[in-house]
Amino acid sequence: MAEGVPPEVALDTIEPVSWQAQGRLVPQRVGEPQRWLDLSAHAMLPWVCQRCLQPVVLPVEFERSIRFVADESLAAELDADMDDDVLVTSRSFDLLDLVEDELIMASPLVPRHEECPQPPKMSVSDPGADDDEAEEGPEGSLSEGSPRKNPFAVLAQLKKSGNSGPSGDKS
Repeated sequence: MAEGVPPEVALDTIEPVSWQAQGRLVPQRVGEPQRWLDLSAHAMLPWVCQRCLQPVVLPVEFERSIRFVADESLAAELDADMDDDVLVTSRSFDLLDLVEDELIMASPLVPRHEECPQPPKMSVSDPGADDDEAEEGPEGSLSEGSPRKNPFAVLAQLKKSGNSGPSGDKS
């Protein structure tokens, strides 16, 4: 999880993850009892807001019940038939890795503020959006000596000129 933390955030400033694991046996009418693990975690993790590109701390939490089975074939069969998570019992089971994996899967796909502290710059017409680009002149053309044209200004100019095709005919 530390690899996903923004570089400007010191790892020692992040609150510890709060997690809990509880095993249980569920008796069956026939055969051995089912082995289950109830797992939950809560963390406040730092991200980069995908709207304003500023740091944002968001809650990430999950609650899972995981059934453990003896082999891969039974796990595949049960996984196809059930909504519950199924894992194969292993001597090298790492609970902390499982908690980390579940937190990663519960993480937001697009982290963002509910309301950004500064409004995001939505277009090149916003002041300061692209300070290093040249200023537009009349009718969307760029001033003399400018390194490149704004593609949206070129499209707007084409639309104003009547949407004529390459031969000058209207489409």
